[in-house]
Amino acid sequence: MRISIERAQLLRAVSQAQSVVERRNTIPILGNVLIEAEEADVTFRATDLDIEVIDKAAAQVGRAGSTTVSAVTLHEIVRKLPDGALVTLNADPSTDIVTVEAGRSQFQLKTLPKEDFPVMPASQYSSNFSVKAEVLRRLFDKSKFAISTEETRYYLNGVYMHVAESEEGRVLRCVATDGHRLARIDAELPAGAEEMPGVIVPRKTVGELRKLLDDDEADIAVSVSETKVRFATPDVTLTSKVIDGTFPDYTRVIPANNPKRLEVDAKDFARAVDRVATVSSERSRAVKLSMDEDRLILSVNAPDSGAAEEELAVAYGDEKLEIGFNAKYLLEIASQVDRENAVFMFNSSGDPTLMREGSDTSAVYVVMPMRV
Repeated sequence: MRISIERAQLLRAVSQAQSVVERRNTIPILGNVLIEAEEADVTFRATDLDIEVIDKAAAQVGRAGSTTVSAVTLHEIVRKLPDGALVTLNADPSTDIVTVEAGRSQFQLKTLPKEDFPVMPASQYSSNFSVKAEVLRRLFDKSKFAISTEETRYYLNGVYMHVAESEEGRVLRCVATDGHRLARIDAELPAGAEEMPGVIVPRKTVGELRKLLDDDEADIAVSVSETKVRFATPDVTLTSKVIDGTFPDYTRVIPANNPKRLEVDAKDFARAVDRVATVSSERSRAVKLSMDEDRLILSVNAPDSGAAEEELAVAYGDEKLEIGFNAKYLLEIASQVDRENAVFMFNSSGDPTLMREGSDTSAVYVVMPMRV
């Protein structure tokens, strides 16, 4: 195999590959990227056995063929090459060496047999549809912060993507929760997604998917089965196993009748929470919200380091209420708000609080209170 490829094209392909491979693994071939050259393009394939990414790149193919080489090492080499460089990869079939050349630089990398590279088996997808990158990015970006990191509750270690009923009809919905906070984001149901099975997309897959969604107008082809999900652009295909588990009935924890309504400028609120939480060395320190007529006082009392208080002008017309929250959770939820105002709906100091963006009900967040 012999190919010549622009540095930018090669860097994009190996960047995605090296982030998928496991740095520490007992199977050496899983640290490699499979490079396959045919006619005018080259494919770069990487996998950790749960996720597989295939990236196509235009290249000058002098000699067709395939080989595998360390994804991390190749990425580091390409990253350090000058912009605009033309990179030549030459794999001699008689040796286990790939030569990487760019200008006056030359590297020789060990290869592993391409026959040992595991290819994810093809799957029959029960649902196939297309959705704009902008829509998919919003669904996952606004929900992923609530993914649980507790391995014992593995079924919460991802985003639950499914078809759901809403006040506006059937929607494509993404939900994530860790038991302390919850995010529920809706989008218009794409044609062809009506019979899509609900799947839990793993945390790592959500991170890799984000790299495919930079072009707002790009169409992402989505394919879903009971065990796998695939996201594809013309150049990149990301295939992942889904989490084998049942996502809990999240509708039971979303409050339906929280009567006390607070409206506040989202950016001002987030900055104020961040400021008062500074006096605490622990980011999980509770921030107390004290609400009265059109007034909100945020306060932190940390016996070891001091206290802080800040007042905000808000829209609030209900009875006095004091409630505490984890400062980190408040900041994460407030940072999701794209509109000017955040609306909080309270019941009591011991009940879950609901938050949404202005009058928009397509994005709903729930956070559990703390004792203060």
